Amino acid sequence: MPMKQWYESLFDNYAQKYDQECFVQGTAGECDFIEQEIGRNTALRIIDIGCGTGRHSIELAKRGYRLMAVDLSDSQLLRAREKAKAAGVMIDFQKQDARNLPFRAEFDLAIMLCEGGFPLMETDEMNFEILRNVTHVLKDDGKLIFTTLNGLFPLYHSVEQFCADAGKTGNATYRSNTFDLMTFRDHNITAIEDDSGTIKELACNERYYVPCEIAWLLKSLGYKTVDIFGAKLGAYSRNDTLTTEDFEMLVVASKG
Repeated sequence: MPMKQWYESLFDNYAQKYDQECFVQGTAGECDFIEQEIGRNTALRIIDIGCGTGRHSIELAKRGYRLMAVDLSDSQLLRAREKAKAAGVMIDFQKQDARNLPFRAEFDLAIMLCEGGFPLMETDEMNFEILRNVTHVLKDDGKLIFTTLNGLFPLYHSVEQFCADAGKTGNATYRSNTFDLMTFRDHNITAIEDDSGTIKELACNERYYVPCEIAWLLKSLGYKTVDIFGAKLGAYSRNDTLTTEDFEMLVVASKG
């Protein structure tokens, strides 16, 4: 049996605590932006890739949208189903690998927020497979909205300091951050307390992308327009020009 990657081990039994992390608290404002981007058309079919505990899917379902939501983590999906049931909404939650999605041209919109798979993969090729698979699930005039790590940020700032400043007591911590200029990967030791109270420490690495890379990757996959903005927690906006101060970038790409 192949050894689990860090992003698989991280989310084992880490769902309730995940919902308390500082970076997942902006759901309503982020869904406002999604609604604006699709003209509040509740007839559209949406897929949430790397849905985690379902926060965006549940919020959008409460607003009348039809969703499928996929993730690789059983623990996160279990929590998502519990939360959806409590909220009184119906969502098709499925365990799927974003690198090998079995859908073709079924969705009007794909969302992939808060590093939902991309850019956590161990190679650039695997990250590209996620983008390629997401593209295949979209209809010919479909749209993709996702966030990813901004490669301009670590050139000017300490990722470790940023994460320490953003967190609060009980949140995940990140130490021994090393940013590799040749690969644009940040290597770190991530420590979390899982839902059983066990402290887990994992050697993690994530790929940071510069805007022109993202634009080129998406254009090579056939997207006609690619717009990139700064991603402000809970307040996505087309008015936010991406700068070196943004930890994440917000990407809106259209096939039609």
